[in-house]
Amino acid sequence: MSDRSAKPEVFPAYDPDENSSNPSGNRPFREVAETFLSRRAALRGTTAAAAGFLVAGSVLGGAEPAAAHGRPGGKPGKGHGRKELLGFEAVPTSTDDTFVVPPGYRTQVIIPWGTALRPGGPEWRKDASNTAAEQAEQIGMNHDGMHYFPLGHDHGLLVLNHEYVDQDLLFPDGPAEMTAEKVAKALAAHGVSVVEIKKKRGSWQVVDSRYARKVTGTTPVAFSGPVRADHPKLRANNEPMGTLNNCSHGVTPWGTYLTCEENWNGYFGTADESWTPTPEEQRYGINAGGFGYRWHEADPRFDLAVNRNETNRFGWVVEIDPRNPDAKPVKRTALGRFKHEGCTVTESRGRVVAYSGDDQNGDYIYKFVGHGPWRWQRAMGRSPLDHGTLYVARFNDDGTGDWLPLVFGKGPLTKENGWQDQADVLIRTRQAADAVGATKMDRPEWIAVNPKNKDVYCTLTNGNGWPGEANPRTPNPYGHIIRWAEKRCDNTATSFTWDLFLLSGDPAYDDAVTLDQDGIHGSPDGLWFDADGRLWIQTDVSNSTQNRADRGHDNIGNNQMLAADPRTGEVRRFLTGPRGCEITGVVTTPDRRTMFVNVQHPGEATAFWGEPTPDNPRAVSNWPDFDPDGRPRSATVVISRTDGGVIGA
Repeated sequence: MSDRSAKPEVFPAYDPDENSSNPSGNRPFREVAETFLSRRAALRGTTAAAAGFLVAGSVLGGAEPAAAHGRPGGKPGKGHGRKELLGFEAVPTSTDDTFVVPPGYRTQVIIPWGTALRPGGPEWRKDASNTAAEQAEQIGMNHDGMHYFPLGHDHGLLVLNHEYVDQDLLFPDGPAEMTAEKVAKALAAHGVSVVEIKKKRGSWQVVDSRYARKVTGTTPVAFSGPVRADHPKLRANNEPMGTLNNCSHGVTPWGTYLTCEENWNGYFGTADESWTPTPEEQRYGINAGGFGYRWHEADPRFDLAVNRNETNRFGWVVEIDPRNPDAKPVKRTALGRFKHEGCTVTESRGRVVAYSGDDQNGDYIYKFVGHGPWRWQRAMGRSPLDHGTLYVARFNDDGTGDWLPLVFGKGPLTKENGWQDQADVLIRTRQAADAVGATKMDRPEWIAVNPKNKDVYCTLTNGNGWPGEANPRTPNPYGHIIRWAEKRCDNTATSFTWDLFLLSGDPAYDDAVTLDQDGIHGSPDGLWFDADGRLWIQTDVSNSTQNRADRGHDNIGNNQMLAADPRTGEVRRFLTGPRGCEITGVVTTPDRRTMFVNVQHPGEATAFWGEPTPDNPRAVSNWPDFDPDGRPRSATVVISRTDGGVIGA
């Protein structure tokens, strides 16, 4: 995912994730993939076989080649001896301002931006005149990652991220003049919402709750792990507070929520012409203009020349206990500092393993492995996320890979090479990964672990064709999905085998794509496995430069969510969203009979729908209210089957 709307002078073609800030000479995945595919082609005796391997071949011990049951996107072959995993009728692509699900399914829109956290709270005003104080008691803007924590049957806590704010929509008069009140309202619309919901008389409703709360850009936070709040590089002019640009998420085995700070660098700026970025700041994309939010004009906390170290307090994974509203959110520094797209947690041999992608063109995939069984850690009063080893991935030509430890004193990370201690390694995680020789990837985003065999999947959403992009084609406007199997199916292992699971796109414009009309899509982004082993794929073709320049008039249409069968390679479109939106965030209730999906930034102008105008900055859509005098609003959609069955089956 990406923060796009904050730079109106270049909107909508601006996407900061497409620009690389990685100056290292590390080998790009594109070169690795090309060599790997050429080796496979030589073994098979044809280059066409190599193209087919992009979606059909497998080097994974626990996976069955997709070619065994027909090409991905098509229907599985008969006689495969197993129940069909995808039991719904595919919906067609769409360019309408609607939310479409398969026949036999129904939807309900809940908690759009501005909904009160509790019944009786401040009401949404469609002219955006709600105050900062009111916004702090309302659902935030631009819903993203999300999880459902059950409290009983059809009753639970919905916890969701708010990635960024669209200042044209957030303020009645837009962002032309920046004030302290506007900054406060924007900070209140960021972060995480915790809301209690319950199904009553067939529909889901927000109910009064002692758990309901907001974690925003001003909420007091703690730091834990090797980097403490009193570290010299974290000393600033204010107490540690806030979480920003909350993209995807994670869930721990002990029932807490992990929210991930992605494009935090873009909120800072300065008008001081004497300020220049250090190499470390450049590596994190920090510059005087930021993304155009201009908060530094009204709040010195975000002025790089006044409060420089405040930037080092962001880029972390933040742990929130949804069942303890009095608990301070904790930034778990052992997981590293970068643009965390998400933090997918699994368990292996009793230890926690957390995977994260650094969502920027040319950056890396990381894995944290806890030291010792997590239950023992918690029994000792220690967080399993504070004690462990952070690794970064290197992909090899022969379909193998290695996890390289980012540990002070190992390899190049020594005092002789300018590293001070483990805290220094973690504050400068990107530079540490550069130093050990990680593989440059093409915008690694969400990561999902298959519950059936522990294989790991990662979306590489797209690339703009710069030398060193991590993709098997140049340019790569549609993206792809990579997967790997850890050695001996042990997610704590330090080696793995990998392949390319799926090449996204439209075969009418790229003959390497083998998807049929039921499965064509672009820019895979969100990724999640349900308990049955269905891989849910969400897309974000919105507002990227390469989409405008290279995609032309393909048949993909609006963003969508698809389901894939990892064993057969079948891909089938489950839903399409309204115009200009991104589909992101997906989870079901434990019985898998209710699904929650987020619709982010409906109405955002894209290559398909043209430019905004001063009088109507988001004329593309007015979903979900369809009020001609209102504003489009991000919201959560509840999906269920009319027969009460399992979603997707």
